[in-house]
Amino acid sequence: MHPETHLVLHHARAVELRAEVDAYRLATAARHRPGLRTRLGWTLVEIGLRLAAKPGPATALS
Repeated sequence: MHPETHLVLHHARAVELRAEVDAYRLATAARHRPGLRTRLGWTLVEIGLRLAAKPGPATALS
C-alpha cells in the first residue's frame, strides 16, 4: 500500500472516530442533566436530614 493511500485512509478513519466521540459526548451530556424531580428529591432529603439532626427539647426520664 502506498504511503499516500494509507494516510488518506487514516484521516478518513480519524474523522469518523471524532464524529462518533462527539455524538457520544452529546448523548452523555443529555443524560447527566438532573431533572426537576431529581433536584426536588435531593432537596427533600437535605431538609429531612437537617430536621433529624436538630436536637429536640430535653425530656425528663423518671
